[in-house]
Parts: sequence; structure tokens; C-alpha cells
Amino acid sequence: MPAFDLPLPELERHRPDPDEPADFDAFWRDTLKEAGQHDPLISVRPVDTGLRLTETWDVTFRGFAGDPVRAWFSRPTGTLEPLPAVVEYAGYGRGRGLPHERLTWVNAGYAHLLMDNRGQGDQYGNGGATPDPHATAPGGPGPAVRGLLSPHDYHYRRLITDAVRAVTAVRALPGVDGARIAAAGNSQGGGLALAVAGLVPDLAAALITAPLLCGIRRALDLTDAGPYGEIATYLSVHRGTEQPAYRTLSYVEGISFARRAHAPAHFGTGLRDTVCPPSGAYAAFNRYGELRGGGVRKEMHAYPYNGHEGGEGEQVRRQLGWLHEALAS
Repeated sequence: MPAFDLPLPELERHRPDPDEPADFDAFWRDTLKEAGQHDPLISVRPVDTGLRLTETWDVTFRGFAGDPVRAWFSRPTGTLEPLPAVVEYAGYGRGRGLPHERLTWVNAGYAHLLMDNRGQGDQYGNGGATPDPHATAPGGPGPAVRGLLSPHDYHYRRLITDAVRAVTAVRALPGVDGARIAAAGNSQGGGLALAVAGLVPDLAAALITAPLLCGIRRALDLTDAGPYGEIATYLSVHRGTEQPAYRTLSYVEGISFARRAHAPAHFGTGLRDTVCPPSGAYAAFNRYGELRGGGVRKEMHAYPYNGHEGGEGEQVRRQLGWLHEALAS
């Protein structure tokens, strides 16, 4: 795919006006307040993964509306001191999979919580284990359009709440330094990590690559790929529903979360990414932390010849070095 979005010099200056409703903060404050009425942990069970250098637990915590959400929690075997933790969020259509699949962060010496995606897990990978009992509002089969016509019914209201509650849950687990928690993810996971950065005031760091739900209105004009294509298809059938759909999407716009964030942040994007166009990532990056008075530590890594795969291993290598410094005690 050739480059299709703005040239890099324009991306570096791209700061679209915020598309956020007047009650954005109240909406999320009330949503998280309701979820916070529930104790975070339901169960923590050790699992035998066959790995000798990693200990893993099957965790169930309470997410949106107190619903049970599954996760894998891992630590390096034999560590006794409290460790900084990375809370990782999976991509669109993927579940938590199997516990031995994602070992980068635990091998780097962190505690690691990998959150399952409610109502997802059937498109690729090794599945998920968290149903979405609220997925009954009008919408198409894909998560991106479930409940699209109401912000209260929308799938991402629930999933973002789960992501915030995952941080609360990891802080309740043994052997975790609760003052040093990072949120991390790619694609949908990057969008969730960005939302967490905007909603958790004491997050220590955020690792955000190719984030979904950033510059949503522009992305719908640029691409029919991935989740944005699902939204466009829905609107092509349900003509005349654009305004309520756009209103719903404004409550999950990543640029709005970015403006409210204060944790140090590491971004990455492929400049040929047709799934999550780079203008969305740059818009979030350029406005990141602006409502906190600016001065927030942040950096962006662009990969001119990469698409949605971004920098792959090179991006992870950069993340590892950056995070060790960001979370140094």
C-alpha cells in the first residue's frame, strides 16, 4: 500500500479541533464511578503453563457493571520484591489467547496482566473467555458497531471501562508495585491504552502503537479497512443514522483521552497504515497532555514503509529501553 495520508511534515503539525461533547468528562466520571462500586478481584488461580521461568495465574476481575472479565497474570518465577507491572490490551477481534503467547514483558522483568476483550476473540489468535452480556443494542455483528447509536449502549464504553478496571485489578494482585503501572497495546489495544492514560490519573507510563479510535471522523473518510470499514458499512445500510453514530463515537475519541493524559507516553505508527491511519496517531500525540499544562514527556516513532504492522520487533525494542527508564525506581 503506498502512503495515502498526510505527508510526514504535515502529520507532525496535525492538531485537529477536538470533537468532544460537553459532558465528556461527566460521562466517563459517572461510568467509572458505577464500575468502581465493585471490589476488583473475583478469583486468582495458578495455572501450569509448562514454563519454568514464568509463573502465571488465571485472573477474573470485575469490569463494566461488575461483569467478570478474564486475564492472564504473569511474573518471573522466584521474584519476591514488588515489581512494576505492564497491563496489556489485545487487538480488535482477539482474545487473551493462551498464557504462553505473550512473554515479552514478563521476560523483561515486569509483572504482566493481559486483559481479555469482552465479546471478542473469534477473529484470530487462540480465542477469548469473556462474554459481553450487554451486547443486545441495535448494531451489526462486529464489536465496532454494537450499540453504535447510543453512547450508553456502545461496546467501547464497556471495553474502555474494563481497561481502566484492569489497572485497579493489577494493583490488588500480590507482588505488584502499584505506583509503577504502565498501559500498553497496539491497534485496538493502543486505543485502550490511550483511553486509560486519559482516565487513570496516576498511571506511570503508556505505550501506544497504531491506536484505533483516534481521529475517527477523518479515518472514516480515509479507509474502509478494519473496524472503520464496519462502521461505514453499517451507515451505508442504516442511512440517516450518521449523527447519532458520530455523537456516540465522540465519547470514545482517542484525541479527547490524549488531551487529558499526563503519564509519559511512547507512540508508534506506520505511515502506510490503512487500518488505523497515521493522522489519528499523530493527532493524539500532538494533543497528548495539553489539558495538563503541557510538558508531558512523550515521543513518537514513525515507520514510513510500514502499514498496520508498524515497527514490529524494532518498535518493541524501543519500547523496552524507554519503559525501563520510565519506570526506574
